[in-house]
Amino acid sequence: MSISRREFLSSSAAAATVLGATSSGTAGEKEPVQAQPRRARIGISTYSYWRYNARTKLSIEKCIDLAAESGFDGVEVLHVQMKGESNKKLQNIKRRAFLHGIDLCGFSTHQGFVSPDKARRQKNVEKTLHQIELAYQMGIPTMRVNTGGWGTSANFDELMRNRGIEPRLKGYTDEDAYGWVIGSLEQCLKKAEECGVLLGLENHWGMARTPEGLMHIVNAIDSPWLQVTMDTGNFLEDPYEKLEQIAPKTVYVQAKTYYGGGKWYTLNLDYSRIAQILKKQNYQGYITLEFEGKEDYETAIPKSLAMLRNAFDG
Repeated sequence: MSISRREFLSSSAAAATVLGATSSGTAGEKEPVQAQPRRARIGISTYSYWRYNARTKLSIEKCIDLAAESGFDGVEVLHVQMKGESNKKLQNIKRRAFLHGIDLCGFSTHQGFVSPDKARRQKNVEKTLHQIELAYQMGIPTMRVNTGGWGTSANFDELMRNRGIEPRLKGYTDEDAYGWVIGSLEQCLKKAEECGVLLGLENHWGMARTPEGLMHIVNAIDSPWLQVTMDTGNFLEDPYEKLEQIAPKTVYVQAKTYYGGGKWYTLNLDYSRIAQILKKQNYQGYITLEFEGKEDYETAIPKSLAMLRNAFDG
């Protein structure tokens, strides 16, 4: 079939227009795609609604509902808040989150390895192994772990009055305690790898109260399955310098706010500055709100989310 000169010129012009729209001056080369800034993933801990407060001891499921309504991207589950551990219960939590289009982004647990009693340490190892299995069953990819403390404070209120510092057990040293913690956490790594649950050691009092103590443990173990959970509110003095020290190993962030004044203390944290500390390390993970103020959560949580969005996306 033959075509006229006019038809040929017309079709050639159309082809040139298409080519010009997809090339950068050299035939066959495409325009580079401009990368768009990634929106920060902001979650909320169920602790933010619960806070050990009898009036607001909401279920995990209700917390997931409220988080989705508020516009959070993920929910961190506080283990002690759970009302059951049956597989049915775990899968219902996972289902609830999925239907809301929200991630189960973290699992916050408690354990203590600072004890000269080997049987007691082993009991806490077994407890932690069980918690890793729970995280796996819910499809949660990371779990907060603690070192535990000396246990010489009468209660948590006393520990907080003393700024997280407590006397050692008589006859023992910090080096003893570091050895107990390191040996215990090492027993949890195989299970963490099998389940694909990344452990994050938090700066949560005890032997991880200081950045030096926390990093001593993480560096001594030197495993890709034990990194750092950064709690922005647990360094009470010079927080930014200390947060910078743990940022290179941070895989998960818990962001404290204190609207209405904190239950134990209040920190006036500069989240734009914290965002820059994390940006320098190319941190890509979750920023998860832990609201710890006295204001009603119905007003404090939306304010917290707006502030975090502005700091991390602004």
